[in-house]
Amino acid sequence: MKLTISALCFACQPRLVLLVLGYFLFVNSPGFAQESDSVKNELIIDFEVRPRAEFRDHFMLTAADSVMPELFATQRNRLNITYLTRHFRFHASPQEIHVWGKPDRFSRVGSINAFELYAEGSLNKHFSVRVGRQSLSLDNGRIFSAAPWSQQGRSHEGIRFFFNKKVNTDLTIAFTRPYGDAFDAAYSPVASHQYKMLFVHHLKYTFKNHIAITTINTLEVFDKNAKQPNHYQRITNGGRLEYSQGWLYGTVNAYYQYGENAGAKKIRAYYIQPEVSALMGKTTLRLGAEMISGDRKTVQKNVSNSFVPLYGVAWKFMGNMNLFTRFPADLNDRGLVNPYLFILYQINKKVAFRSDFHLFYSQHQLSESNDFSGKYLGFENDISVNYKPVKRLEVIFGFSSTFATERMELLKKVPDSGKVPVWSYLMVSYTPRLLHLKRSVD
Repeated sequence: MKLTISALCFACQPRLVLLVLGYFLFVNSPGFAQESDSVKNELIIDFEVRPRAEFRDHFMLTAADSVMPELFATQRNRLNITYLTRHFRFHASPQEIHVWGKPDRFSRVGSINAFELYAEGSLNKHFSVRVGRQSLSLDNGRIFSAAPWSQQGRSHEGIRFFFNKKVNTDLTIAFTRPYGDAFDAAYSPVASHQYKMLFVHHLKYTFKNHIAITTINTLEVFDKNAKQPNHYQRITNGGRLEYSQGWLYGTVNAYYQYGENAGAKKIRAYYIQPEVSALMGKTTLRLGAEMISGDRKTVQKNVSNSFVPLYGVAWKFMGNMNLFTRFPADLNDRGLVNPYLFILYQINKKVAFRSDFHLFYSQHQLSESNDFSGKYLGFENDISVNYKPVKRLEVIFGFSSTFATERMELLKKVPDSGKVPVWSYLMVSYTPRLLHLKRSVD
């Protein structure tokens, strides 16, 4: 089994590289070209440089945080190489991440790696297979996302089967392996994953009556002990129901999670996200809420009601300050309720303004003490301005602040609730196209 799994690793297995190169030569051979009336071969090379300066004060991403205020900058340099034929696709995204201003040293390379590195072959226009390191961006990104905000992004290693004919569906089988000390989990797109094997089935179907349904079902297999493997599993089932009619859009997203966690507890957890949005001229309003289940005081000792939102992004729904990203640790297993209102205003073709409002409540009380009774945690406001002066150039400025209660101190999210935590950033993204070649083979 280990040999089979390792054979899937496009990024590091020479045999698979040779196989892909062999297939590459096959699809470009004269015999293959004669089967098609006209085969277009394309080579596209894009480069992205994305520096970002950040300032934060009076809040803690983890309990170990102690340096505040903090001003630092990161920069991602990513090369996107894509080769296309009628039945074949090769994609590589090598990247280098640099960090300035961190307390250990002024400047260092965070990581040099490949965000994506895969080959994809299609048997016909409906079915294809992708092998290698690849991102998973499913639905709205809450359960599986490529994490576009983080400089390193997020990807998985494995094989993915696509089928598109009236219904869009795909099946992913991913795995992890010992990545070694050369990979820094903080700046690697894969090294932070803890699963041994990951199975994901995704399906989306749109009905004729403005209703769409999406399902995502996952099975994760973990090792309890690396030296003496003893597997446990976590299963997540659910999806999204959507309705759209002109300017109005409504949806509800729901998942149920069960299986076992690392503490040998049975999981019985859920996630619910209803949302309504309306487009009025240049303004879009989005009103919704997230509920992530947690443990109440009376829960059985061998049961966990804490939901883990897998490999999605939190900032997109729970605020740009990322106060709640590690589940269930950031909530002391008590769950979270997050009502939100997003206002997006397109000032003109080049400038857009956005303001997000969040209310944070723990689903269950953090403490029985009268001094900390209640569930309200705080309020966050995120403001951002997006400016696109020319094609392929984007400048974004953001400022966020939180008005926290003393209960946030219990969660070790703020050191002093009497002070206002703030976070601000300025990011520039420039993605010039270096090369685009087309060649027709008759």
